[in-house]
Amino acid sequence: MTDALEAKLKTLPRTPGVYFHKDKAGEIIYVGKAAVLKNRVRQYFQKSRDMDAKTRALVAEIHDTDWVETESEVDALFLESEMVKRYMPRYNILLRDDKSQTFVRIDMKSDFPTVTFTRNPADDAADYYGPYYNGLAVKKALRYLRKTFPYLTRPRTSDRPDLDVHLGLSPALDVNSSDYKTELRKLIRYLKGDRVALLRELEKDMKTAASMHDFEKAALYRNRLLNLQELKRRIMFGDKEFLQISKDAALSDLRELLNLPKTPRRIEGYDISHMGGTNVVASMVVFTNGVSDRAQYRKFKTRLEHNNDFYNMNETITRRMSEKNMTAWGKPDLFLIDGGKGQLDAALKARRVSNYDTIPMIGLAKREEQIVIEHEHSLVAVNHEKLEQLGGYMRSSETFTLINLPHSTHIIKLLQRIRDESHRFAVSYHTTLKRAKQTASMLEEIPGIGPTSRRKLMKTFGSVRALAAASDEELVAAIGPSKASIIRRYLPKQNEA
Repeated sequence: MTDALEAKLKTLPRTPGVYFHKDKAGEIIYVGKAAVLKNRVRQYFQKSRDMDAKTRALVAEIHDTDWVETESEVDALFLESEMVKRYMPRYNILLRDDKSQTFVRIDMKSDFPTVTFTRNPADDAADYYGPYYNGLAVKKALRYLRKTFPYLTRPRTSDRPDLDVHLGLSPALDVNSSDYKTELRKLIRYLKGDRVALLRELEKDMKTAASMHDFEKAALYRNRLLNLQELKRRIMFGDKEFLQISKDAALSDLRELLNLPKTPRRIEGYDISHMGGTNVVASMVVFTNGVSDRAQYRKFKTRLEHNNDFYNMNETITRRMSEKNMTAWGKPDLFLIDGGKGQLDAALKARRVSNYDTIPMIGLAKREEQIVIEHEHSLVAVNHEKLEQLGGYMRSSETFTLINLPHSTHIIKLLQRIRDESHRFAVSYHTTLKRAKQTASMLEEIPGIGPTSRRKLMKTFGSVRALAAASDEELVAAIGPSKASIIRRYLPKQNEA
């Protein structure tokens, strides 16, 4: 350990946070989380501490360490997972497995939504919060929150109260859908980090109820306040939107390099996916304060199917910048287009004919990870001093400028992360549509099964495989005995095939 690092470690705070170990070249080689940064980080350099071979190899390479303080342990959990995805440090192999991610799922479009956990978010119109790598901590936090905001973990199948209702963990049977959703929205506010305002509102409601001599309701609000305060002492649930934006080096560097009017708090990434011009889809992913905000993701199915990514990108940005969508989804601080000059030019043309032609827009070309900007319309300008400081250079043509930065810089890591996520989301949606089309075509070959029957079958069973595995009774219940017998002739049971 160098003298400079030893002196730096003495300034470690006693707060939760995320730390970054770096090698001599300044590359991030490990990202970790800590409930107390001072204790956790210093453990790496204790000679008496037992270490496995991997940790000893890591410590031998550590030349410098940085850290970001967070408001709570859950903030640290989320930030750690996001930074591992962004920087892909070679010593974080165990954290790269997507199977370890946990999302909180709330299906607010149901009459009585449930709160559940999943490792694989689906495009099912539900809201997802995460990902979190430490599922146990997240589940523990939700258990405590359930005492304050009772919620369902599974659909109700009985008119009789179960144990959760008696314990106050699920809403009472006489609570209607509207009132239940009102309480659930408070839980969602807490998940999104709106803790302070929520506590303030509960305290105000408690005092109002007491002043009106409604002591039963006042006691209810008092108990909720006590529960939330107890949760704060145990583990406080924070969200990525409330991380301190000034501490994200990528965002501050990006603003300075491109002379942006403000730090890009909300960045939207776009990509197109199709196969030979069929099932053409586009993705919109959102990164808030430098980390993914999955609840804000949107997907587009193009109105016309073209094997022309420029046309498809133009249509996508045109629809995104409609008055309706801008009002409903909010305005980004920066557009990131996956692609080079052609894709960026198509997106800029769509922006110029909208009412929102003051939002900066850049591209990221895949081959050399070049940042692409247009001189006249992109609303960004290169800061040459910052470019030199980052070790980059640029090439300009008559219309466009291509910025080349070392791939290890914070800016490139962030833009790659957004680009890769937009690509993943687009391909996921394209694959879903392709499978649905393949399934529909298989059922179209069965005589006597029309469009209405096909829709009913897919709604009931979801896939041809599930349809083939269904029992005869299930088929009869879904489509009637005569059509069920036809289906069974063409799709025998899987265990009989």
